[in-house]
Amino acid sequence: MEVLPGKILIVDDEPDIVEFISYNLKSKGYLIGTAKDGSEAIRKAKDFHPDLILLDIMMPNKDGIETLRDLRKIPDFEDTAIIFLTARSDEKSEIEGLNLGADDYISKPIKPELLATRIGAALRRFRKDEEQEQKLIFGDLEINKTKYTVTYKGEEILLAKKEFELLSLLASKPGRVFLRNEILQRVWGTDVIVGDRTIDVHIRKIRQKVGVDLITTVKGVGYKFEMA
Repeated sequence: MEVLPGKILIVDDEPDIVEFISYNLKSKGYLIGTAKDGSEAIRKAKDFHPDLILLDIMMPNKDGIETLRDLRKIPDFEDTAIIFLTARSDEKSEIEGLNLGADDYISKPIKPELLATRIGAALRRFRKDEEQEQKLIFGDLEINKTKYTVTYKGEEILLAKKEFELLSLLASKPGRVFLRNEILQRVWGTDVIVGDRTIDVHIRKIRQKVGVDLITTVKGVGYKFEMA
């Protein structure tokens, strides 16, 4: 059974192309957002939270290549499915796009059914990866990223939202040291001003609630997750 619908952001400076693609994808059940250049695309993406972005390469102000680079720097869009749409059909451009982190590369002119098929394939890959990552299990500790729950030895532990997000971030890559600035950006975001001791307070609460030593402080650097 098809894993539709989803939310798609179409980014192209040609109104006719945008209208054509929008009409065809809406008929498949997708919710559509649009942007005419890269700068607008980044603003719209932050509000629209698309499952997939169709991104034209040749656009004024901020082209698709630059837009892709900027999107991948934003934590919310590190893993968002992105497909390049372009009039370029040379192999070098395709390789460059894929190397930069695009999930697919489709040349214009666009055939509606082929586009819908490629979008469906990209979304299935994305959602499959998401499902595989929704549970983090370390011995008696389970972190369910979908349900926002933490259990230890079968007992559910109630964490506040930011406590959960902080624990989930650290546990996503056991042994890796996350810098304080990175943690602040990825858990609290750049638009929220928090005190310097905010992370320390949340770490202390997580340790107390879980009742097991699972977060190591790397003095003067940051924190890492490691279960004994």
